[in-house]
Amino acid sequence: MCEHSQKVASELGYQAMQFNFVASSNEGAVRLWSKLGFETIGRLPRAFNHPKNGYVDALVMYKWLQKTSCAFIVSQITE
Repeated sequence: MCEHSQKVASELGYQAMQFNFVASSNEGAVRLWSKLGFETIGRLPRAFNHPKNGYVDALVMYKWLQKTSCAFIVSQITE
């Protein structure tokens, strides 16, 4: 489903996808999104009160969808 949503988003012209709140304690979700090419670009300390683990960080995970690399785009902006 995630791969399909990335494909459709790209076809519709979206440049990237972002998940704003992935609990750091949800190792399965973090592993899945990472495997699908998402990177952790931000962390909200102690943002989620896990029922067993107490307060854990929430992650912001991001993926650039277009073929052009992010490094190329950043270099174009900073020149």
